[in-house]
Amino acid sequence: MTKPPKDIVESSRRIGRRGLLLAGVQLGVITTLALKLRSMQIEHAEEYRTLADGNSIKVRLLAPARGLLLDRNGILIAGNEQNYQITLTREDAGGDVEPVLRRLSHLIPISDDRMTELLDEFAKRTAITPIVVADRLTWEQFSSIAVNAPSLAGVQPETALSRVYPRAGDLAHVLGYVGPVSDYDLSKIEDPDPVLMLPEFQLGKLGFESRFEEKLRGKAGARRVEVNSAGREMRELSRKEGEQGATIQMTLDAQLQNYAAQRLGEESAAAVVIDIQTGDIVAISSSPSFDPNKFVRGISGPDYRALTNHDHRPLADKTVQGVYPPGSTFKMVTLLAGLEAGVINAGSRFYCPGFTEVGGRRFHCWSRGGHGSVDALNSLSRSCDVYYYELAQRVGIDRIAIMARKLGIGVKHDLPMSAVAEGIAPDREWKRARYDQPWQVGDSLNSSIGQGYVLASPLQLAVMTARIASGKVVVPRLVRAIDGVQQPVPEFEDLDVHPAFLRVARLGMDEVMNSATGTARRSRIIREEWRMAGKTGTSQVRNITAAERARGVIRNEQLPWNRRDHALFVCFAPTTAPRYAISVVVEHGGGGSTAAAPIARDIMLFALQGGLPPLDAVPSDQQADMKARHEAMHLFTPEAPRLTRA
Repeated sequence: MTKPPKDIVESSRRIGRRGLLLAGVQLGVITTLALKLRSMQIEHAEEYRTLADGNSIKVRLLAPARGLLLDRNGILIAGNEQNYQITLTREDAGGDVEPVLRRLSHLIPISDDRMTELLDEFAKRTAITPIVVADRLTWEQFSSIAVNAPSLAGVQPETALSRVYPRAGDLAHVLGYVGPVSDYDLSKIEDPDPVLMLPEFQLGKLGFESRFEEKLRGKAGARRVEVNSAGREMRELSRKEGEQGATIQMTLDAQLQNYAAQRLGEESAAAVVIDIQTGDIVAISSSPSFDPNKFVRGISGPDYRALTNHDHRPLADKTVQGVYPPGSTFKMVTLLAGLEAGVINAGSRFYCPGFTEVGGRRFHCWSRGGHGSVDALNSLSRSCDVYYYELAQRVGIDRIAIMARKLGIGVKHDLPMSAVAEGIAPDREWKRARYDQPWQVGDSLNSSIGQGYVLASPLQLAVMTARIASGKVVVPRLVRAIDGVQQPVPEFEDLDVHPAFLRVARLGMDEVMNSATGTARRSRIIREEWRMAGKTGTSQVRNITAAERARGVIRNEQLPWNRRDHALFVCFAPTTAPRYAISVVVEHGGGGSTAAAPIARDIMLFALQGGLPPLDAVPSDQQADMKARHEAMHLFTPEAPRLTRA
């Protein structure tokens, strides 16, 4: 028998394989259709029956729980609380919401003004957008509406979570606050998350809440509900809860923050505490503060005007937004610039007669009679201005500006807070670009003592102090862990300043606190293991004329509050193994040694002790005052009730 040709056999095989493949595909399609029909006829029969009867299925978004904020010890500093609210959807109300609102007003109070606001809101929004008619309802009010909901077309009683700040004003400036999403908020977002359209959904408006909005917001859930032809919800078919936002542990210490806020009191002031070893900001307090809980639901006009009209500017975050002439706290910058340039050494002396004359103009020292012969250490401990006037002429402003930036002044530190200021470390090029004017010798003299064009924030002054104390490029941070995952602690680079020069600056700061002639001796810590080094500063906010000098400079306490000098102080401790660096600025507080240094000393003691400063750490003549001050405080303790997730 003759075999068929090989090509015919191969062709037959290919046709057979294709036929099998086609049959398989057809079988798969038929099976899929059969399974789908089974699902529609058996598993989802009830759903399609309701559709056929005139009901419909709608998908409604569920707002996620906002992520929690914790302090470094796990204490809740921003959480959520249950909120009973009522929403109304115009489409479900048949297009006319006013009759429904009128009936609703018999169950809960709705003023005429509120009624007008609601009608305007419904007119602006799409018919399918739910509008919150009332929130923060009592359980009795909420229950009453839930019982009557079948006769209130489009009305939906709902439970929601609302942001709450259990520490109130203690952390207001750093945390910021949330508030209802506005049209302005939406206009700034290119592709808004649909969850932002939910009624009264809360969005981070300021501070950490705003900067970490995406992580804290979470992801929306959804529920499928059956509604009838009148728009009333008949039953819930399925529900998928939203995904809660991230839980973020911050570097802040709620107890220390509370103490710092109370120690600043009613002053217009700021304090920043940095852990030198890690860069953790453990306290960052601006005073006076405000209650962020009032902003969550929309602050009232009178409350807002009380804040904006206050002369101490409680809404301003003085820790990072406020920039001030740093005064004599800047002298370490000028000293280090001079040492690095080689124009002086630790033993170099200048004579201070009480002033320096340049170009026919006198630049005065704060000590009218002068300090006599002064070396580098004395220049800091006695805060001699003339020493720095002489040094500035030799070292030049450009080198001073370079040193300032090495130490963190004139640098915008990347923190998740609002409007972090860059400050100014001026040089020749800066003035030419800013004012189109050449730099003058007098500008250098003013800058050398932290006046003139130099501006620094309390944050920058704390960073400067941490870098001098450690010899490292300490970088501040606010986040310790996200969802339990610890953020890596950076290994700081060595500061580009010779260690021997830094030792001179540290010794001078030690003498400020502990020598017999030190300007901050009264604010020293007498426990040797906590020995502290620091530097006082006083910056003028007005010009003192020659005529006033001739008849006697007017004392700060005799001037109106807003014309008094700013008081500043920076410090680190312990001197042998620096752990914390602190800066304090008291606006119009007068002298740094009297207004700012005692506050910083007490905050430092609280940080080192991990609680109330022990009385035996301060000079005996100050212990009674410290005791009375502490007894008057209402301090937060870890045993106080903590909010948990609602």
